[in-house]
Amino acid sequence: MKDRLPDENERALYRQVMEQGGRVTFREAMQQNAAATLRLIELGLLIHHDVDESLSAVNPRSVVDRLSAELRDAAIRKLARSQRASAQLEDLVHAYDQAPRRPDRAHAVERVHDRLQIRHRITQLESEMHEETLAAQPGGARPVGQMQQALKRSLAFLARGIGIRTLYQPGALADPPTVDYAATLASGGERIRVLDEPFRRMLIFDRRVAIITASPDNNQAAFVEDPAVLATLIDLFERDWARATRIDWHALAGRPRGTGVPKEVGALLAQGLTQRAIASRLGLSERTVAAHIARLRELYDAETLFQLGWQLRGAPE
Repeated sequence: MKDRLPDENERALYRQVMEQGGRVTFREAMQQNAAATLRLIELGLLIHHDVDESLSAVNPRSVVDRLSAELRDAAIRKLARSQRASAQLEDLVHAYDQAPRRPDRAHAVERVHDRLQIRHRITQLESEMHEETLAAQPGGARPVGQMQQALKRSLAFLARGIGIRTLYQPGALADPPTVDYAATLASGGERIRVLDEPFRRMLIFDRRVAIITASPDNNQAAFVEDPAVLATLIDLFERDWARATRIDWHALAGRPRGTGVPKEVGALLAQGLTQRAIASRLGLSERTVAAHIARLRELYDAETLFQLGWQLRGAPE
């Protein structure tokens, strides 16, 4: 992107040019670092003179003013587009809100008897989700036919900063496709543990709706929104989660352990900065930072940001 600020290599080259009086030959700079030279020219920090094939460094303040103006213009254009998008989708929002729904949803437990309708309702809940999913998935191997679609969907949620915690049973450890699937999700930030006890299939979205099986063949489900029942189900999940075993899915899948998290995120967390402060400092969105933090929490098995920051202070460089 043209509006990206210079990285450390580009900054180092600019400083070297200034140490030589602010003027060097194009050939010399290209030999030093070709990519950084071209990038500094693109940004306007170095001016290329065709006559003698030399480069002149310019005052960064002028570049800052230009980039600031470009970013402001881009922000204004995006704001205008967002306002147009809102207006253009208003009729669809109205149609969604006016669709027939069961009254008094705040105190309800509804049974759904059709598998397709269950999937439809889950899709709607996923589209409205903002914070987290808690999932209890009993049995062993995950269904191979559903893995690819589920993987894509879960990774998209994780990239948006939505937390996902999942419980498996020990049979999952003996199935290579399931292990590989879990390792990929763990790399994305999902936290997956194994509980060597019987438990019931369950999904909880944003701690406001729970879905539990209502038949042995999983063709019926109960959608729970009653606050008292919902609180009990969440407590059951948290109890099982605390007893479950943490698994190094990467090692089990024979993969190298890598977080994919920029080291600056961990360093700032160790300093005690908040998610919002880190996003502001690094020029990232809060959801991107949230996804990075989720990966680190999985790696260090930290339940809170405080625990994570404390562990990162003692982590090796």
